[in-house]
Amino acid sequence: MNLSTHHILGVEDLNNQDVELILKTAENLKEISLRPVKKVPALRGKTILLCFFESSTRTRASFEMAAKRLSADTLNFSATDSSINKGESILDTVRNLQAMDPDLLVVRHSFSGIPHLLAKAVRCPVINAGDGLHEHPTQALLDLLTIQNVKKKIKTAIKIPPGAHDGSSIFTRACRRTALGMFNEKLYPLRTLQRNRKSKTEKRTVRTSSLSQA
Repeated sequence: MNLSTHHILGVEDLNNQDVELILKTAENLKEISLRPVKKVPALRGKTILLCFFESSTRTRASFEMAAKRLSADTLNFSATDSSINKGESILDTVRNLQAMDPDLLVVRHSFSGIPHLLAKAVRCPVINAGDGLHEHPTQALLDLLTIQNVKKKIKTAIKIPPGAHDGSSIFTRACRRTALGMFNEKLYPLRTLQRNRKSKTEKRTVRTSSLSQA
């Protein structure tokens, strides 16, 4: 089974089946990190370009570690060490890298929309590793995997938005807002929010009562 999209530029590109496939695959690959020899030949012979035009520690290290554990060859690229500093455009730079015939391009940039622009200029799949204030789809998927591991079922942890009868936006809306840290009633069960609010109200009531008695 394959993804319905060539690129992963945002959570809107993924349907429910895509998300379920990604989470299932990630769950199956988690045990690699527990092995004495943390390496499998799943991506042997594949080349992954890691193009980080913005400084990153966790995301970059995570992608590189994942690629190496799946036996892929990686080429790290950063703007500070490239011809971009000499005036070359980002499109020309990526087209030159495309000439090396990579199998995957991972892009991070401080400007929103850059991964979408580059996806139109290259033949290989592009993964958005974060583009400014727009999206960080892989982080959103990781958040969903965490929710799934804790709650067992995503749909029991996330309230379905009104009108999403076909389920097409259940995961995508949840992914994006989880990645942005927007915890609201569209995502999380109302009963949980009400319980938290009730607890806070009770604490304020007790505090006010104590002050009055004092």
